[in-house]
Amino acid sequence: MITGELKNKIDSLWEIFWTGGLTNPLDVIEQMTYLMFIHDLDDTDNLRSKEASMLGLPYESIFAKDLKIGERKIDGSQLKWSVFHDFPADKMYSLVQEWVFPFIKNLHGNKDSAYSKYMGDAIFKIPTPLMLDKIVTAMDDIYEQMAQLKSADTKGDIYEYLLSKISTAGVNGQFRTPRHIIRMMVDLMEPKADEVICDPACGTSGFLVSVCDYLKENRKQEIFFDKEKKDHYMNNMFHGYDMDRTMLRIGAMNMMTHGVDNPFIEYRDSLSDQNTDRDMYSLILANPPFKGSLDADIVSPDLLRLCQTKKTELLFLALFIKMLKIGGRCACIVPDGVLFGSSKAHKAIRKELIENNRLEAIISMPSGVFKPYAGVSTAVLIFTKTGYSGTDNVWFYDMEADGFSLDDKRSAVQENDIPDIISRFKNIKNAKERKRTEKSFLVPKDEIVSNDYDLSINKYKQTEYKPVEYPPTSEIMAELRKIESEISASMDELEKLLK
Repeated sequence: MITGELKNKIDSLWEIFWTGGLTNPLDVIEQMTYLMFIHDLDDTDNLRSKEASMLGLPYESIFAKDLKIGERKIDGSQLKWSVFHDFPADKMYSLVQEWVFPFIKNLHGNKDSAYSKYMGDAIFKIPTPLMLDKIVTAMDDIYEQMAQLKSADTKGDIYEYLLSKISTAGVNGQFRTPRHIIRMMVDLMEPKADEVICDPACGTSGFLVSVCDYLKENRKQEIFFDKEKKDHYMNNMFHGYDMDRTMLRIGAMNMMTHGVDNPFIEYRDSLSDQNTDRDMYSLILANPPFKGSLDADIVSPDLLRLCQTKKTELLFLALFIKMLKIGGRCACIVPDGVLFGSSKAHKAIRKELIENNRLEAIISMPSGVFKPYAGVSTAVLIFTKTGYSGTDNVWFYDMEADGFSLDDKRSAVQENDIPDIISRFKNIKNAKERKRTEKSFLVPKDEIVSNDYDLSINKYKQTEYKPVEYPPTSEIMAELRKIESEISASMDELEKLLK
């Protein structure tokens, strides 16, 4: 969450746009996003150059060549943020308007790519050189502040803070998933180099970006030193769908700055007939909308056959099952109601997961995880598509802390169950010996079935009551009399002093 000096700097930047005549919040966010992307392109290019040098690999900077528009030509290095931010206001303005924006719009050679699709209509809307000069200076200050904070996803926090300025933010259930929760889910699933991954409600591509980071940290040599695997990583591994073009634009830029040249990110209503992806993916990571409007008439019939409902959280679970290929895995966030809801649809989807697939884990999260945007209680649900059952035992974990306070401030705290969750999940065979009074334990399938497929952790967790022995009432009364006499004596002394 954005607080303190960084929040003040962003508010000041927003005011520059506002007083300069750009008053539509979406326009402001888009222009900020483009400029952040231009800044990040420079940083990313420098980083890739250093990495290539360290690994002994060839690398050509995207700014190395001359850029040509019509008969005019310019040295590509002039388009770097670190170069043009020192230019006089008039020169900077004409350069950004006439050269930098055309450059980023045509940066990706493939005209059918997600990047080209959502950057093709990018328009430079900053009206004056003086305003651009103020914005660039303010953004330099913000990036300097971000560097001091050293947070893993300050840019994501900034974007979420900007969205909070729009009165419609969250109307369709678009609450940003905290990046440490995303990373926990990715670490639990341990993506491999040959995965085909999808997030059918991708937003700004947070899950996909986190997989990029995981693979770079854990499978760098396997992927980047193998031509076929690197090609798969760049062009076929990542898929994401959403119904918000602004988010898709951010997502495409986000993936590109993380080194994925051609992710398949598309405008699509995932629950409708428009989405024909079936039996395709080896891994789905998602936090689908929990609320929002739903046109029941366009919901794909095969989803309704599995789960007759208008509740998006249940339909998305049905969708994940359909989109996964046999052996494919899913880690998704669901509201607690999915786990214990008593409607026919709730029971049907839980039965499908347990009887026709392998339900592996339920990680119950505290309600403060999504604050300050939402106070809903949620859980991470992990399963593998088998098509024939396979559920023997379900692993439950009662998360009590995620490393941040569970109030609106979400300040960093020492208590954090996430490392323990990852460790225990990877050694799940040891859970057989654990009692149900502990944080994690196994529940056999038969017991869950006998409880009408209820997956609420409170249904199975046992509370250990420790007997407390109190002294006899005669002793308590004697102690109270003693305290009373001491107070009376003190009052007498005080009264003497006041005479």
